[in-house]
Amino acid sequence: MRQPVAAAPSVAAASDEARSAGLINNMEQLDNARSLGYGDRVLFRIVEDHNAASVLRIQDSGEILVPHLGLVKAAGRTCREVGFAIKRELEKSFYKVATVIIALDQAAERRPGSGAAGTPNAPEFFTIFGQVQKQGKYELPSDEDVSISQAILRAGGFAQFANTKNVKVVRRTPSAGNKTIIVNLEDIMTRGNLDHDIYIRNNDVIIVKEKIAQF
Repeated sequence: MRQPVAAAPSVAAASDEARSAGLINNMEQLDNARSLGYGDRVLFRIVEDHNAASVLRIQDSGEILVPHLGLVKAAGRTCREVGFAIKRELEKSFYKVATVIIALDQAAERRPGSGAAGTPNAPEFFTIFGQVQKQGKYELPSDEDVSISQAILRAGGFAQFANTKNVKVVRRTPSAGNKTIIVNLEDIMTRGNLDHDIYIRNNDVIIVKEKIAQF
């Protein structure tokens, strides 16, 4: 008699696992058998916060964007390994004790022969300079659009002396070279004029100048 073949874990099963993780308060119960991969979505919760869990996507860089910490490596690690890595960092500066719950919410499709973690697509990035809290290079998610106001928020928001009315976006174009777009972020973020909240493209450079003091 042929023996039944065990089915591969389904997306529905992964979602059930994530829902059950909402009841877990012990990190030793986190999955330590299956490695996470590029594009997977994981449930993230800090027990001590008493907040609802959030869902984080593993970016093409293999990292997840964790509150307080920023980017943390996740692809190729198990949920328990990721959880304890985040716990160690949080307890250095932000928490006396942090119980970090990580569970697979939805697995990304894997290309045949790509391995457990899968193969990432070529990542896309934008860069922010000037009067923001965290200057640097940021990854553009492959599954969502990022507007300029959202890009500023990802950089921690404006610094104290930022000129929010005259934010410059330098964009490379195949035919015309560099193109400069001036955006009034104050109009967008305080008055809700979303028509001017343009979407960021690969290799865009955002420059936030310092406000000129007037005496």
